[in-house]
Amino acid sequence: MEEVHGGSCGPHMNWLMLAKKLMRLGYYWSTMETDCVRHVRHCHLCQVYASHIKAPPNELHPMTAPWSFSMWGIDVIGPINPKASNGYLFILVAIDYFTKWIEAITLASVTAKAVARFIKRDIIARYGVPATIITDNAKNMNNKIIDELLEAANKNVKRIIEKMTVNYKDWHKMLPYALLAYRTSIRTSTGATPYSLVYGTEAVLPIERYEQLNHIDERRLKALCHGQCYQQRMARAFNARVHHREFKPGDLVLRKVLHVVPDSQGKFSYKYDGPFVVRETFSGGAIILSDMDETENTLPINADAIKKYYP
Repeated sequence: MEEVHGGSCGPHMNWLMLAKKLMRLGYYWSTMETDCVRHVRHCHLCQVYASHIKAPPNELHPMTAPWSFSMWGIDVIGPINPKASNGYLFILVAIDYFTKWIEAITLASVTAKAVARFIKRDIIARYGVPATIITDNAKNMNNKIIDELLEAANKNVKRIIEKMTVNYKDWHKMLPYALLAYRTSIRTSTGATPYSLVYGTEAVLPIERYEQLNHIDERRLKALCHGQCYQQRMARAFNARVHHREFKPGDLVLRKVLHVVPDSQGKFSYKYDGPFVVRETFSGGAIILSDMDETENTLPINADAIKKYYP
């Protein structure tokens, strides 16, 4: 069985094809099907090269911001090619989860100092100290809605800049106009523009603003209700695809290879690496892993990025 499945001419076929090929070669025994399933399941190469599991392992747990500017998400666009004429390669983006208001700056390199300066100058100095800041470093703690919100904001900003830019090395000059376009467009998740939720009025002539300012609280309450209904629809659609995968301390698992590493083999690189040992599990799907030598990984990982390993 081992030779037919993974020997010199073994294509590492699935258990059904393995059983059929063994029968064509003249082999048969009463537990052949069970043995083929077990052999394929425990094959190391079949496990590390297996396609990523698309079904989420847990239900969606929506996170809502209680009011304007209380919860921000921060992400990075880039590196962008071609490089801007001033040497900038990245766009650092922050989005408020309640109003969907967006702030962004261009950077030559993303450093801790540059991010801290952006938070202090562009968020705290303008909108106060937020209760929560979520970054992509903590993806395991985020839920699907938050991930999609950041990705959608990044994608929209990139798309707007692409269509505005004439000379692509001057894309950084179009960023303020792209932000204005984003802020004055109706967002699906709130049913209103970020501009109107922040200022209580659309970007119109000053003479028209006073009357609209009287309705700012009503606008925000409507946006809150709209956002909650939108999250419920998202959660229902997401939960319909859930295929529960439970992990407990001591389980052996493989971790999804999320980024291309420098020594990657391109299309022939592993889709999973490991095995690792589950050290601790948390509600919501966050898991702490350790190496086989019991060296603990400091950052938690989401359950949807791992699968059980069969030695």
